Amino acid sequence: MLVLLYQEELCVCELSGILEVPQPRISQNLSKFRDMDLVTDERKEKYVYYSLKNENKVLLSILKDIISDIDSYPKFIADRVGIKDKEKYLSQCCSKCD
Repeated sequence: MLVLLYQEELCVCELSGILEVPQPRISQNLSKFRDMDLVTDERKEKYVYYSLKNENKVLLSILKDIISDIDSYPKFIADRVGIKDKEKYLSQCCSKCD
């Protein structure tokens, strides 16, 4: 999730679809990330979008290194492809994504 959120802000249903993980599990993890002050959320219409906070420079550096060497991480490559189709997951989303 953090690698995906490093690339762009995403809604719970988009993360769920891309990662093929149930929405409640995504929400639980995002809640933990929020408690750790790693992510921020913003409501846009009926969805809540999450993005990484820029304050944690160590985390951002690690994620930047991963992205720069993404060919070494087949799962992350597949997830990156999934981001391209993220809009299709919005229709599968609940009325409130949080």
